[in-house]
Amino acid sequence: MRTVALTVRVIHGINGFLGRVFQVFPLLIVLICFSVVVMRYVFRTGSVPMQDLYIWLNGAMFTGIAGYALMTDSHVRVDIFYREARTRTKAIVDMIGSLLFVGPFLWTVAWWGWPYVARSWGLHESSPNMGGLPGLFVLKSFILVFVATVGLQALALFLRGVLVLADREDLLPPAMRYPAREV
Repeated sequence: MRTVALTVRVIHGINGFLGRVFQVFPLLIVLICFSVVVMRYVFRTGSVPMQDLYIWLNGAMFTGIAGYALMTDSHVRVDIFYREARTRTKAIVDMIGSLLFVGPFLWTVAWWGWPYVARSWGLHESSPNMGGLPGLFVLKSFILVFVATVGLQALALFLRGVLVLADREDLLPPAMRYPAREV
């Protein structure tokens, strides 16, 4: 069980790190977009690479931070029953959700995304905009980053459920445990 808890901690650490990295992207996106607007309307000039950049950063941010969002329970959830459920019930719901919903979804994204990304890498695809950024293939690779980070976090949710059902949630730090029920 200690190995299971260590695996959960490592996955949380990876997604926590990515969350901290990608949390600066919104500021970068706003600054670059602002610069593009100022260049266009004040200086009457443009920059296609800068226009590509803020769009590409946005795509990278949303796909790269998806595992962190699952880790922090930031996804949209219709939790009529989940919020008030007992810890063991939440663990079972998370385990079933990881297997029946997240797993097949990620498999589908990976199945259809892999050839798309591989083709892009094979072509060393660049921006479709004249004078745009090279390296679109790197951005398209974030499809697989999405699959990896969300898949790892789904595994962590499943394993946390295993610890709860084995009455060994105490092996996890308090921040990784299910929150106490509100009474």
